[in-house]
Formats: sequence, structure tokens, C-alpha cells
Amino acid sequence: MVAPTPLRPASLHEEVATRLRAMVFDRVLVPGQWIDELALARDWEISRTPLREALKVLASEGLVTLVPRQGCRVTEMSEDDADELFPVMALLEGRCAFEAVRKARPADVKELRRLHEVLEKHARARNIDGYYRANHEFHSKVQALADNRWLDRATNDLRRFLRLLRGRQLNWPGRIEASINEHRVLIAAIEHGDAARAERLMHDHLMAQLAALKALRAHEQQTSTQHA
Repeated sequence: MVAPTPLRPASLHEEVATRLRAMVFDRVLVPGQWIDELALARDWEISRTPLREALKVLASEGLVTLVPRQGCRVTEMSEDDADELFPVMALLEGRCAFEAVRKARPADVKELRRLHEVLEKHARARNIDGYYRANHEFHSKVQALADNRWLDRATNDLRRFLRLLRGRQLNWPGRIEASINEHRVLIAAIEHGDAARAERLMHDHLMAQLAALKALRAHEQQTSTQHA
């Protein structure tokens, strides 16, 4: 949970937006949850004005939805949203991998290997939350190494919506094992300097995430129907 540190008066709504964004990504505020503005304003010892300004910022980013005369709630990703988003992210992240391999220096590749080893550690422990965080760091590093401001802009804009799912697909049986195997062949392609192969593997890695998510959702729906 975000630490309740004092907020500075200057650019207060920006600081509040940063704090709210972290709460959404960390699932302190979960998809579909109504945001209790009064409680937050009281806990953070601020007025509701900067809070409302911050919520407008998050609404412009698509992370929350403003509902007239009702308030504001965290955005939920529907099945259709996921079906449409993942293929686009697969293309973007695939391109990130391609450009990263072409531009990476030996020290950069070494850092990616280090991040991969963190993933291996969490995979062995079946630590879903740790694996999710390490995976996000690995993908972000690949994106940074691509060093393409236009690609960066498009990827950042859409990645925040993937973060709303917070790696739910990792709960599907066998997904962590499959994911780390996908990462193993990806890091091998990166270390061999094979940009085209890295692009294909990263693309397929994202699409495998979608397949696992769809399988998990189908299972949850079937279980819910059986218990209805």
C-alpha cells in the first residue's frame, strides 16, 4: 500500500495523481471499485479539490471512469478489451525487442540476464506477485533499450491498461512455467543478437498471455455457473 507520507502544497494534484495511480496498479484500488473521495481526503489531510483534479488526470489516462452524479470508479478491463489490446501490445512489444537487440550494448544484455534470473527465482518459488513485478521490470527494460520515443509513447500509453489486469493470467495452472520457458528462449535470442527472432518470441509471449487469460476466465465462468 502507498505510504501515507505528507503531501507538498506545490503541484498537489500531481502528487495525488501519482499516489492514486500507484494504488490502482498495486490493486489497493481494484477494478470496478468506487473511490471514496471523502475517506481519501481525510486520510491524506487534503481538500477534495486536488483529489478531484487528480481523478480527472487518471480519467484522461483511462485508469478511472467518472460517472456523473455517482462518483468515480476504477476502470475494469472486459474480455473484449483484452482480446483487442493484447494483439496490439504484442506488435508493440515485439518491435521493442527487435530494436532493443539492435541497440543493446554488452552491459545492457548483462542487465537483462540479471533481470531474467530474478524471474527464474520467482518462478521456482511460484511467487506470482514477485514474478509479475519482475516481469514488468524486464519488459520495461527491453522497451527502454529500444530507445524509440514514438514506440515508447505508444507502448506506455497501452501498457497501463495491461497493468490493470496485474498478471491475472499467471493464476492459470502451468502459466508461470510456460512464461519462464518463453523468457528463456527470448533471453537466448537477445544474447545471440537475433533481433528478428526476439521480435517473434516477444510477440508470441504476449499472445500466450492472452490465451492463458481467456482460459482462466472461461474456467471461472464455468465454475460460477456450476455453483449458481
